[in-house]
Amino acid sequence: MKKLTYFFVLMLSVSLLHAQTQKGGCKVVHRFHLEGDGGWDYITVDNTTNKAYVSHGNIVQIVDLNDGKVAATISDLSGVHGIAVANDLHKGFISNGRDSSVTVFDLNTFKTLAKIQVTGKNPDAILYDPYSKQVFTFNGRTSNSTVIDAKTNRVKATIPLDGKPEFAQTDFKGNIYVNIENKGMINVIDSKSLKVIRRWSIAPGEEPSGLALDNENHLLFSVCSNKLMVVSDAQNGKVLATLPIGGGCDGVAFDPILKRVYSANGEGTITVVQEVNKNKFMVLENAVSQRSARTIGVNSNTHHLYLPAAEFNPTPEATAENHRTRPTIKAGSFMILDVSAQ
Repeated sequence: MKKLTYFFVLMLSVSLLHAQTQKGGCKVVHRFHLEGDGGWDYITVDNTTNKAYVSHGNIVQIVDLNDGKVAATISDLSGVHGIAVANDLHKGFISNGRDSSVTVFDLNTFKTLAKIQVTGKNPDAILYDPYSKQVFTFNGRTSNSTVIDAKTNRVKATIPLDGKPEFAQTDFKGNIYVNIENKGMINVIDSKSLKVIRRWSIAPGEEPSGLALDNENHLLFSVCSNKLMVVSDAQNGKVLATLPIGGGCDGVAFDPILKRVYSANGEGTITVVQEVNKNKFMVLENAVSQRSARTIGVNSNTHHLYLPAAEFNPTPEATAENHRTRPTIKAGSFMILDVSAQ
């Protein structure tokens, strides 16, 4: 009986390992079309409610991911970058890059509660830390972070950083990790002292933007402009691995159940990386998404990924007066890609 039980346990372990290391199988299953032709940045997925908070020009659209319909729209914003959700406080926080402010809203009614002026310029990424009940904005033009008391909506401190901050993560134990784009490094903020307590280089990675965290194994995943995902140890800063990803990446997401990391590449792919164990990582696939889908959110309960994207008109020819031309968004083409990652 013991030998038979051991055999079944062994076979189950082999099956689970195979399931974890097989091809990622990412596939676009829905395209949720949203009104508006403005640009976009981050998308925040709330696993608790299965809603997505989508930055879209000067509005935030709250999308019910069960059916892809817009449940509410928050307007009167100014160049939205990111949205942080504090379910324990029933509040949300929006970073407005153009007027350097944070809009606070009610998670139940979606009505605006307050507007807070930050202590830097162009707040980009924004993070709520449940451990300290604080919101951190990462101000791109002034290389600092504004700390806001999430209960009172009052600014508590300004933290100087080593360079231009990008995305950030919390370990829910007092450590806030943030990519420093122009220095190719990570800063670690102590949420109690509100100071940078550690820093390390993620070379050979350059210009890191998106950041994901495996809290169980203390691993950070930085996606970089030179088509690399850099894995570093969140405890000692050691670079453990580098993996190839697609071009134009601006966001990355981690599914803690499947132990998979997803790099959203603006070129039109999703690089799927399997965390085999805390020292071994492998690229499973470069799944097709859509060109321009460069930021990403994940619901680890359903194992679905969500990526904002749009179609673009042909790039206009450069003229003597305008040497730099950019393509415009095709009217009515903005959407959220719903990708099954199983």
